[in-house]
Amino acid sequence: MANKTGRKLTSGARGEINGVEFEVGSDNIFADFGLPDAEEQLAKSTLAALISRVIEKNEWDQKTAAQRLATHQSVISDIKRGRLKSVTYDRLVSWLYMLGYSVTIAVKRSKEPHVAAAVPA
Repeated sequence: MANKTGRKLTSGARGEINGVEFEVGSDNIFADFGLPDAEEQLAKSTLAALISRVIEKNEWDQKTAAQRLATHQSVISDIKRGRLKSVTYDRLVSWLYMLGYSVTIAVKRSKEPHVAAAVPA
């Protein structure tokens, strides 16, 4: 998003357009709402959206998709509705492999330091 001068607005920038105040969000809506495990939720929703698009592209009904992915129709229904609580990241990745996709995981240093809890011996 750019402002009137053409400069890109960064996450957290605030402004007003036609009397409506706004704040520029990040690339992760889950983090913007302060939800726990925001990075994992974003990754899962991205993978689930791709799986849903493949199902739609192939014009599979939920029963056919479930058979192809060796799961239950109700799980496909949950994925299509964004209900991902019971579906693991690993399971989504394995389904993408089954659909002919490869998945690359990138690791980078976090901007915010994480404090590890020490467990007494």
